[in-house]
Amino acid sequence: MPTPEFVLALRSKIGNDPLWLPGVTAVVLRPLDVPEEVLLVRRSDDGTWTPVKGIMEPAESVAAAAKRECLEETGVVIEIDRLVGTMPHGPVHYSNGDVTYYLDHIVRARWVSGEPIVGDDESVDTGWVALDALPESIPASDLARIRLAVANPVDAVLEGLPR
Repeated sequence: MPTPEFVLALRSKIGNDPLWLPGVTAVVLRPLDVPEEVLLVRRSDDGTWTPVKGIMEPAESVAAAAKRECLEETGVVIEIDRLVGTMPHGPVHYSNGDVTYYLDHIVRARWVSGEPIVGDDESVDTGWVALDALPESIPASDLARIRLAVANPVDAVLEGLPR
C-alpha cells in the first residue's frame, strides 16, 4: 500500500521533519481461546516477519484500522478481541529522508475467515506460524507485541501510565 494521502499532504508542508502518527498492530490468533498460531507477514523492505501493522487513517478507530490493514495486507477477515497495549515506536528513518514516530495500538484479534495471501507490495510472504516455532527474524519489539497479546491480559496496558 502506498503512503496514505493524508501523510503525503502533511509531508508537503513539513518536509522530512519528524512526524507523529497513530499506528495499529493486529496480533491475529488461531484459535483465540488457546492460541496455537499467529498470522505473520514477511516485510519486503527488510525481510523480517511481523504481525500485521499499519497507519491509522484520520478519524479511524483502532478496531477499524486493524480490520482494514489485515484485509488489505493478507486477505484475512478478523474480529477484535481487545486492545492489549500501546507502545511508542521510533524514530523510523526512511530512505527518502522522512522521519516518523508512531504510537502503536496493539490489538488481540481472532481469525474469522480467509487464507493468507500477499495483498500489497509491503510484504513478500504471509502465513500462519505456530507460536512455538516463530521465525528468528521477528524484531524484539514485535515479539513483545505477540507475547503481550498471547498472555491475554484483561485490561489494556498503557505504556507509562499507572494501572
